[in-house]
Amino acid sequence: MNAKTPNAIDTYVGSRVRMRRQLLGLSQERLAEQIGVTFQQVQKYEKGMNRIGASRLQRIAEVLSTPPSFFFQQDESAPLSLAGLEIAGNSDPVAEFLQSKEGLALNRAFMKITDTQLREKIVALVKAMATAQEGRDVATDDSKQDSSFV
Repeated sequence: MNAKTPNAIDTYVGSRVRMRRQLLGLSQERLAEQIGVTFQQVQKYEKGMNRIGASRLQRIAEVLSTPPSFFFQQDESAPLSLAGLEIAGNSDPVAEFLQSKEGLALNRAFMKITDTQLREKIVALVKAMATAQEGRDVATDDSKQDSSFV
């Protein structure tokens, strides 16, 4: 491993810090101020370029209102491992979505809805829309294949 290459675990933990910070709408500057470092240091943590010490990770967890274990969570059914931590090419689509502008906006709005039944109805609506979209995509693909044989 090259000395300049971030460790996969450091990169993963940093990406979890970034995801949680963005989900809460907290800037790098504000997080840095609350944990006693520069915003450049927060950038390095989030990219995995610098390792986060245990006491600093504990403070970040307090500021971000989450347990320290959050930064290491992968699939809840599997024990923590190095498998899948290679970020390039093997990224988690859910994490990618949560880090996108749309994902953050959707998450923030959804979290403001306190009515459980309404939240369930919204999830059902989105699932129905995705199913309808898949049906249209398949129909479009089928019509493209049919026209190519003409």
